[in-house]
Amino acid sequence: MKQKLNKVEWSWALYDVAFSAFAILSTAFLPILMKLAGKPDGLSNALTTAHWGYLQSFSTLALALLAPVLGAIADFKGKKRQMFIFFFVVALCSLGAMLLTNNYTILLLVNFLCAIGYSGTNIVYDAYLVDVTTNEKMNLLSSMGFAVGYAGRCLPYLVGIVLYGTLPFGITAITAIKISIGITLVWWLVFTIPFLRNVRQLYGREDRPAHLVSQSFGSIWATLKKIVREKNMGFFLLAYFFYIDGVNTMISMTSDFGYDVGISVTTMALALLVTQIIAAPSVLLFERIARRVTTKNVLLIAIGVFTAICTYALFLKSAWQFWVMAIATGLVLGTIQALSRSYFGRMIPDKNRNNEYFGFFNVLARYSAILGPLMLSLFTLLTGSSRYGVASIDVLFAVGFILLLRFVPNIDTASKGKTTGVQAAPVPTEAE
Repeated sequence: MKQKLNKVEWSWALYDVAFSAFAILSTAFLPILMKLAGKPDGLSNALTTAHWGYLQSFSTLALALLAPVLGAIADFKGKKRQMFIFFFVVALCSLGAMLLTNNYTILLLVNFLCAIGYSGTNIVYDAYLVDVTTNEKMNLLSSMGFAVGYAGRCLPYLVGIVLYGTLPFGITAITAIKISIGITLVWWLVFTIPFLRNVRQLYGREDRPAHLVSQSFGSIWATLKKIVREKNMGFFLLAYFFYIDGVNTMISMTSDFGYDVGISVTTMALALLVTQIIAAPSVLLFERIARRVTTKNVLLIAIGVFTAICTYALFLKSAWQFWVMAIATGLVLGTIQALSRSYFGRMIPDKNRNNEYFGFFNVLARYSAILGPLMLSLFTLLTGSSRYGVASIDVLFAVGFILLLRFVPNIDTASKGKTTGVQAAPVPTEAE
């Protein structure tokens, strides 16, 4: 049966277009802005790189620790929307503040706040997936979110590349990046409007405890015990931890690897753009394939492709080989993210606590890349070649593959027989 998305579902998916522009801005241009802002103060590139790394680590750690707590609080009716708006305002105000100053210290602070706001909205956004659609359409909607997100981020990124690469009308490099920031801010705001107008919390706890935060901590512990008892979900999260760590390491370390093997900055920037372009239709193609061969099998295929990419890095010596690597990554990058999210969403046993469950999921989804960079760095130092460092990530993919294959049930197959115990969501059509 042909599946179509309604207005509420499209409004949810369009938020991926909104925040994706910032995701690529923070990867491609904000680190450069910090280097340029640090030059008048005599700060070396090495020092600004270290500061940027600390900023990313601290913001990541803060949200990783808070994600389950925020999820538990958002499970109470009415709190999810309040939390989303709070983090959204923090993100946009911080991004706007970057336009008003070139002071290095202030820019570092507002970048930290913007990272917190961006990650906070994503925690709530992912959890809304359960509210806005049914189990049957969850794969499609999750995939569509990533597809339009990858496609939508290309235009602001392309404008940024042109501005920074050509510096038209005699503008400075800092001004070019500031224009890109302004475009991203407007983009983020405009594509969030449908989400704010149409998306509402469908599931949630009606009870309102007097001590919300303290009870949320207790609720987290109860949910964690449920995940451990629900062995299928526990093994899925364990498998996900390993293979998404590998994926996130590939995303975060590709530029460093390309630089080490002699790929030019221009080539890497264009390859990143092509990866986004390919990822958009690929995620929708694999969603359709998943309907025929099941979601679990498509995830196993995607893990296999990433394993092959890391092995291929051993033989990478020229720019055209880097392009092959970028294209192959684009084929499965959105797929492994989108279908993992929807697979987990369909496994949640209590929809009224979906934010708590997604809080744990987001700790892994947004804040992994822990073992991967460590392994990559260690093997690079031991062998003297980053090629072997990248290839070492295959271990993470192999562990994730085995856990998913052996210990996680195929819920698509199970759902064709008896019920799996997963609640079906009613179909939301219009905003309340």
